[in-house]
Amino acid sequence: MTDPAASPRIEIPSRAPSATTADDTVMPFEVATLDLRGRVVRLGPAVDRILNAHAYPQPVAKLLGEAVVLTVMLGSALKIDGRFILQTQTDGPVRMLVVDFTAPGKVRACARFDKDRVAAAIAEGKANAGALLGKGHLAMTIDQGPDMNRYQGLVALEGGSLEDAAHEYFHRSEQIPTRVRLAVAEELRAGQGGADHRWRAGGILLQFLPKAPERARVADLDPGDAPEGTVPHTLPEDEAWVEGRALVSTVEDVELIDPDLSSERLVYRLFHEPGVRVFRGSEVRAECSCSRASVEAMLKSFSQDDRDHMVENGQISVTCEFCSANYVFAPGEVEAKAD
Repeated sequence: MTDPAASPRIEIPSRAPSATTADDTVMPFEVATLDLRGRVVRLGPAVDRILNAHAYPQPVAKLLGEAVVLTVMLGSALKIDGRFILQTQTDGPVRMLVVDFTAPGKVRACARFDKDRVAAAIAEGKANAGALLGKGHLAMTIDQGPDMNRYQGLVALEGGSLEDAAHEYFHRSEQIPTRVRLAVAEELRAGQGGADHRWRAGGILLQFLPKAPERARVADLDPGDAPEGTVPHTLPEDEAWVEGRALVSTVEDVELIDPDLSSERLVYRLFHEPGVRVFRGSEVRAECSCSRASVEAMLKSFSQDDRDHMVENGQISVTCEFCSANYVFAPGEVEAKAD
C-alpha cells in the first residue's frame, strides 16, 4: 500500500499578477476553493475595426459591441473546430444582431436597425439595450461543419439586456449558475491631429462548477400556468456561489475596458482572498470570411433573370454586410461562368 505522505506534491507556481494585458485576448481563470471558473475578455483593435466598418449610431454600435464580447466569451470556451453564431431577432429598433465566431479566434459582426426608430429612441432618452432590442429571441448556434449536426439554443428576449439573456440561457438550458458582465465604451485620447477615437470592450463570465453535483442544483423553472396558490420550488444557494456572484457584481464597467488594468490584476482584485489561478489565454482578431471568389459563387447561384435585375449602371455591386467590403462585377463575369 502506497503511503500518501510519500507521494510527490504538485506545486502550482505563485506570482504577482501581470501589470499589462494585450488587447484582443481571452483569459480563463479558476477559483478552486469556491469551485468557480470564468473568463475575462478584453477587446481593443478587434472591436474597433468591427464597429468602425459601419456608420452605426452610438447606441447601436455599443449594443453590437456587447454582443461581440458575449460571443467571444462563449465561443472561445468551446473546444471544437467550427463556428459559434449569436443572433437576435426582435421587434425593437435594432431588429437583428449577428456575431459569427470561428475557432480558434476569428470574429465578425453586423446589425440591422430602423434608422428612424433608433433616432426617436435616442431623442427620448430610451436607447438602452432593452429598449433597442424589444421582444423576440436570441439564438446561439454551434456549427461544426457539413458532416455534423448543428446545435441551437434559444432564449426569449423580453425587453432585457444581453446580460439578462445570457443568465436566462444558462439557467434554462445548461442549469449552471452563471453571471456575466459586459461593457463597451468609446475611448478618447489626445493625438497630434486632435482627439483619437477608439472603441473598447470587455467582459467577465463566472460559473459555479462544483465537483459534487448536488451542490450545483438550481431551483425549478417558473411553473407558468400552475394553479393559483402553487408555491414555486426553491433551493438555498450554495455559499461559495453567493460569495462569487457578489464579488463579480462589484465590477465596474471601467474596470472591464481600462487598458491600464490587466485581466490578471482584475481577477486578483476580486479573488485575492480565496486565491485565483489564471491559465494561458487565446487571441482574437476581427476577420471576415468574404472574398471575391465567394461572392462570385453566390451570384452564379442565382438565375439569369435574377442577375439581370441586379445590374445597375452596367455593373453588379455587392457589399458585405459584415465588413462593408464592396465587390463589383461586370455582368459578363458571372454570366459567362454561370449555368
